[in-house]
Amino acid sequence: MKLIHLTDTVAVAGQLWDADLAELARQGYRAVINNRPDGEVPGQPKAADLRAAAERHGLAYWHIPVAGGQIGPAEIDGFRQALAATAGPVAAFCRSGQRSAVLWALAEAPERGPGEVTARAAAAGYDLTAVRDRLAAVHAG
Repeated sequence: MKLIHLTDTVAVAGQLWDADLAELARQGYRAVINNRPDGEVPGQPKAADLRAAAERHGLAYWHIPVAGGQIGPAEIDGFRQALAATAGPVAAFCRSGQRSAVLWALAEAPERGPGEVTARAAAAGYDLTAVRDRLAAVHAG
């Protein structure tokens, strides 16, 4: 498991497995946000199985699936609510971490501003150029 930190309390990653969830709990994480739709690729664990594993390891779990980069207001609001509901570090994951980083940026842009979320994502290795206009729109309200 390779965690990429966007902030002190939010990290993103590629696919997480049961053993990764156990490790996250040992490291003090409090929640996991799964941004993969079920069945995206063969062999990927199902969201229900990951929820059970997360709960078994004492982690809160949110499934906010995003397919094909189609991030709408419901996904952004869901991500924002998951962050707000968690007192402690959160790990969000998708196939590569990119969708989770974009969701985080869109959820945080109203408070942090497009410049800060873009800079944090870039420092973590994620290019948000494709959503620059959306970040500005979300920030403007």
